[in-house]
Amino acid sequence: MTTTRLAALGHEEPPLLALAQRLLKVAESGLPSMLLPGSEAFVFTMAGQQTADGSWTLERRGASTRYGAITALGVRFLPEGRQRAVLGGRTAQEFAGLLVESLPAVTNLGDAALIAWAAAETDHPKLSDALARVYALDEEGRPQYTVEAAWVLSALAAARETVDVEERFGAARDRLLRARVGDSPLFPHATGPGLVPWYRAHISCFADQTYPLQALARAHASADDGDAEALAASDACAARICELQGEGGQWWWHYDARTGGVVEGYPVYSVHQHAMAPTALFDLADAGGTDFGAAIRKGLRWMTDVPELAGSEHREPMILDELGATWRKVYRGDPKKAVRAARGLSTRVAPGLRLKSLDRMYRPLSVDRECRPYEFGWMLHAWQGGRI
Repeated sequence: MTTTRLAALGHEEPPLLALAQRLLKVAESGLPSMLLPGSEAFVFTMAGQQTADGSWTLERRGASTRYGAITALGVRFLPEGRQRAVLGGRTAQEFAGLLVESLPAVTNLGDAALIAWAAAETDHPKLSDALARVYALDEEGRPQYTVEAAWVLSALAAARETVDVEERFGAARDRLLRARVGDSPLFPHATGPGLVPWYRAHISCFADQTYPLQALARAHASADDGDAEALAASDACAARICELQGEGGQWWWHYDARTGGVVEGYPVYSVHQHAMAPTALFDLADAGGTDFGAAIRKGLRWMTDVPELAGSEHREPMILDELGATWRKVYRGDPKKAVRAARGLSTRVAPGLRLKSLDRMYRPLSVDRECRPYEFGWMLHAWQGGRI
């Protein structure tokens, strides 16, 4: 289906429109096999297994209610028949209802927030029940992981037109804004002390940036008179991660939340390139913030033009159309994530220290051959949103 986002992509860079449409086709073809039969859960991951002839198959591993909620958030943009094809015969609203029914057993705040967000976006009549579970798990004054705190705010912003959430909404908004360190535009890994060991408390990841900037943009858009402070914080975070974007379009992984610099760039995740960065930056632009379309396009291009794998010896596709999968990431292959650990410790005491010799010792030539359903959920959310 045509969306304003796809239409703009076709106008700015027609070859990338074909790439986005290809990826969306892969997502819709791959998701049905990721749904666990008779369940509201999707698999945790589909792990690639190479056969004797060199081809690949996918093996289901684990289960995730969280990934089901994210998938529902993306699938809701599809026509009803295609929703049912992905969700085992159910619409996104019906699937959200199953998720709401599972909430008494849900103990993770992030899972509950995503379910409430899905319930709000699909106009589910039991939205209040979903929010009640979020409130029960979100203890007042207790630090939370930034990603989960952002999902709480996004859920409340989506519910704002239907349910009175103003008191909780204000607290969730303020919690995110207060979490930043000094005048840094980036967000830390947690909204307060106690959840992260001291030696890596300064390190935050890409998700710690995209979900808050998305949530604050949505907070602004949900307010009758707007929310200039929230929009400015969202815009500043987006501007910084776009400024730091790699020459090949890479969205880097670990940042120093104090200084706003990169700690360690790898792994580079496919989901960041085709889904998470686009959906957050699109939501910011839709809310009236800066249009970072050029950065979105640059990141998307990485999916078929991967500089890390440019040599013939290491070249392989990240998109596997016949499997309905995209490989998860390109990474260094260093033992026990040694580079990240070394750079995390060194930047704790000397911000900006790169230890450049590690780049030569552990080059990012490895591919993680697995695919997770939330990657496709956010992809659908990114590119099927903004409907004409």
